[in-house]
Amino acid sequence: MLTIKQKTKVIKESAIHDKDTGSPEVQIAILSKRIDELTDHLKKHKKDNHSRRGLLSMVANRQTHMAYLRKNFPRRYSAIAKKLDLKK
Repeated sequence: MLTIKQKTKVIKESAIHDKDTGSPEVQIAILSKRIDELTDHLKKHKKDNHSRRGLLSMVANRQTHMAYLRKNFPRRYSAIAKKLDLKK
């Protein structure tokens, strides 16, 4: 679970402008942080299938946002992918 301080830090690092909270870049960064934390949780608790389902949902949501950026804004896509080390 992200604390408010962690979330605001992630938003500041990937925001396009001062009041940006909903751009695809910010959403991808927040999802990536939550995915990392949930992955660590699932390494300890291997049988937690409810959290695993949430993780898969978050990964799919992040892929949707990445596909949108890749299609409509290739420069922004490559910048966020490089910044978060998400390129395949």
